[in-house]
Amino acid sequence: MVQCLDGLKHFCVVVVNCCDADLYKQPRGLEDPEALARETVFSVSEIEALYELFKKISSAVIDDGLINKVFDLFDTKHNGILDFEEFAHALSVFHPNSPIDDKIEFSFQLYDLKQQGFIERQEVKQMVVATLTESGMNLSDDVIESIIDKTFEEADTKHDGKIDKEEWRNLVLRHPSLLKNMTLQYLKDITTTFPSFVFHSQVDDT
Repeated sequence: MVQCLDGLKHFCVVVVNCCDADLYKQPRGLEDPEALARETVFSVSEIEALYELFKKISSAVIDDGLINKVFDLFDTKHNGILDFEEFAHALSVFHPNSPIDDKIEFSFQLYDLKQQGFIERQEVKQMVVATLTESGMNLSDDVIESIIDKTFEEADTKHDGKIDKEEWRNLVLRHPSLLKNMTLQYLKDITTTFPSFVFHSQVDDT
């Protein structure tokens, strides 16, 4: 279960590693960095640094079920295109200063594949299998079923065969390691992490 959020970090790493790729579509300009900074945990200068990163990202489609699921969560406008506003809001969840409730909510949505408001056993299995495939691990069905059994034994306190948001929250609070990949430390120093992004801000962060 702990490994199942590895796909989140992998998705963001894939995004960052696309910095040298050519653009397929030129994103529109950064219209209001101050407003976006107010809506996220990033400062204005960090928003501008993220925008420089965003402009260099390829629009290549990644044929991976887990990555596609994360992309769907990022694509809040549901138009199949990740614009910069969505990009900044989504990465804000992974910031070290982001509220834990935001991280819990995002991780719940990741597992709730059918978007029913609860997590079913089959959804947990799909995420486990996807993560194992991603990491190149090959476990028997018996081992996978055992992992799922133990997860539901602890998480499904209402014994109704599903994990709702309250149960998920309680599980995560008991096992904070479930959210370890919901935090990307380098986002805290985004303006120094990518020193090649040179820009001149027109806005004072203070």
